[in-house]
Amino acid sequence: MRTVPVLLFAAALAACDPQTPPGPQAGAEVAPAEPAGTPDASPAAAGDASARLARVLAEKPEEFRARYAHRHPQETLEFLGIEPGMTVVEVLPGGGWYSQVLIPYLGREGRLIGANYAQDMWPRFGMFDQAFIDSMQTWTTDWPREAQQWQGEDGATVDAFELGSMPASLEGQADAVLFIRALHNLARFEGEGGYLTAALGDAHRVLKPGGILGVVQHEARPDMPDEWANGDNGYLKKSFVIEQATAAGFELVDESDVNQNPKDRPTAEEVVWRLPPSYATSRDDPELRAQMDAIGESNRMTLKFRKSR
Repeated sequence: MRTVPVLLFAAALAACDPQTPPGPQAGAEVAPAEPAGTPDASPAAAGDASARLARVLAEKPEEFRARYAHRHPQETLEFLGIEPGMTVVEVLPGGGWYSQVLIPYLGREGRLIGANYAQDMWPRFGMFDQAFIDSMQTWTTDWPREAQQWQGEDGATVDAFELGSMPASLEGQADAVLFIRALHNLARFEGEGGYLTAALGDAHRVLKPGGILGVVQHEARPDMPDEWANGDNGYLKKSFVIEQATAAGFELVDESDVNQNPKDRPTAEEVVWRLPPSYATSRDDPELRAQMDAIGESNRMTLKFRKSR
């Protein structure tokens, strides 16, 4: 069941453009941590943040904006409490869909830190060639260079690290950590290398006291077999995610239905990548592709946790 998701994931990462100016290096010196939160939590400040986010989103090209109906970036980021000036860790930014929103939105007082999978996780997919695996060795310097192209005149600074190898200088620095469609691969290989445990551990350590852990994840129905909802097919159960986050020192404080899609009801023979924008099973079948379009993107849980200990 792993071949299709691996190939699609590799294609997403390959879409990155390496021809960008040098950016900040991972592990750079940083200022002492302050308690999580925004400098001004007044209604006026919240309104300004909402307007800024709407402006950033409106300035994106049409092809980019076509995903808003399925991904709800304004509602998602506002629900998770992401505001300008914050330091945010984005796990597995891939081709940078959310990064391109976060960098200009966080602004010059903000910071976006990309967090990639551990080096020894890549060979476990079984489908990546050695050239791709080798390219991941320089990701923590390559990604900040790529991300710099999205800074504009007043975008956030960018940095990067590898899950399981977080620099000590980043401990207690972040206001929020975002796992947006990034947990399933960590879960599927947990038994082989403890990758999910390590990733949630890094998330806990990088956050300031009271910092936010935000999750958007393809959601399996409670009645689906546990062995199917283990991450191999892209889906995880909400109960599993809550259990893992709680064990890592987080408490669930809120959840939203903004990214739910009741039309997505996969069978135990289906994977999440059958749906748009991947169309893994229908690229050469217009009729089946139309059926996938009628469903839309996946049903997703949207959970907000707080660092509790």
